[in-house]
Amino acid sequence: MFDRTAVRRGPALPDFPWDSLADQAARARSHPDGLVDLSVGTPVDPVPQLLQDALGSVADQPGYPATHGTPQLRAAVVEGLRRRHGIDGLDEAAVLPTIGSKELVAWLPTLLGVGRGDIVAIPELAYPTYEVGARLAGAEVVRLADGEAPPAGTALVWLNSPSNPTGRVLDAEAMAASVEAARSVGAVVASDECYLALGWSADPVSVLHSSIHSGRIDGLLAVHSLSKSSSLAGYRAGFVTGDPGLVAGLLEVRKHAGMIVPRPVQAAITSAMADDVHVAEQRDRYFARRAVLLPALRAAGFTVRHSEAGLYLWATRSEGAWQTIDWLAERGILAAPGTFYGPAGAEFVRIALTASDERVAAAAVRLTS
Repeated sequence: MFDRTAVRRGPALPDFPWDSLADQAARARSHPDGLVDLSVGTPVDPVPQLLQDALGSVADQPGYPATHGTPQLRAAVVEGLRRRHGIDGLDEAAVLPTIGSKELVAWLPTLLGVGRGDIVAIPELAYPTYEVGARLAGAEVVRLADGEAPPAGTALVWLNSPSNPTGRVLDAEAMAASVEAARSVGAVVASDECYLALGWSADPVSVLHSSIHSGRIDGLLAVHSLSKSSSLAGYRAGFVTGDPGLVAGLLEVRKHAGMIVPRPVQAAITSAMADDVHVAEQRDRYFARRAVLLPALRAAGFTVRHSEAGLYLWATRSEGAWQTIDWLAERGILAAPGTFYGPAGAEFVRIALTASDERVAAAAVRLTS
């Protein structure tokens, strides 16, 4: 008979954060005017028509897609990054499509060979999956305060600008200093740039920009998602690029593991990276929602910190995060407690801009009435 107790358990992982919001979600949902869900950065706007067309354009092709993506996809990514973010000199071979960005974040330490005895350094306030990825690989996690250098033994350093959850933008000087500090201990730098196109009061810069790396991209990876800028969250569309040697290694492992982006999604990535109009239109939608929520939060007594870019407002009422979450739930609004992102978020909540115009307007009325 099969003995379930003999099966080796996987690594100890934290509870999935959003499961803990069930009670507050139920309370917010009971509001007479319904729930305003500002807790998760899930796009609500339609997939742009040109991307819908691209998805359907290869629907009749039955063969396996390439793990490396099509040559057209890789060329569109290189040209798109040059045009949008001033990134020059990328090797098209060093572009690798991914099944969204979250799976890459979760598996990157493992794919790079990081493991037991190694350290993964993450920001003091950080997207939870950075820590999950380190734990899956069996590595230790260290949270770095602003300007703090990674300790000896660090194999991977995560940067995130604009930040999730705070919306903070690191300037070129701070980014360059972080890269040099990581290189001094022999660590790979992975820069999560999912919100790079959404700068509001500051201009985000990629780790692959020449002002950061001074002509050396060895040891550098930039992780991108089309979930936010192109409303493709439902299709899991992303890519990683940077150091050609590192990308080649990731490609080899992913070919063996069958980590392949479906052909229709590859076509959508190609189309999305070749067109800036839909990105600008989506950016305008988020900017308009931010312009409604930001003054409403301030009028309700919140202080909003950072939030210079990205999809979130990092706000506090100078009380415990869960107390604020309860206060918002009584008004039919669901947000994410800052504790999801690290101990330093104990008095903050993350307010997402990803609700419809009507729901954002409803939230503003509830906050100020």
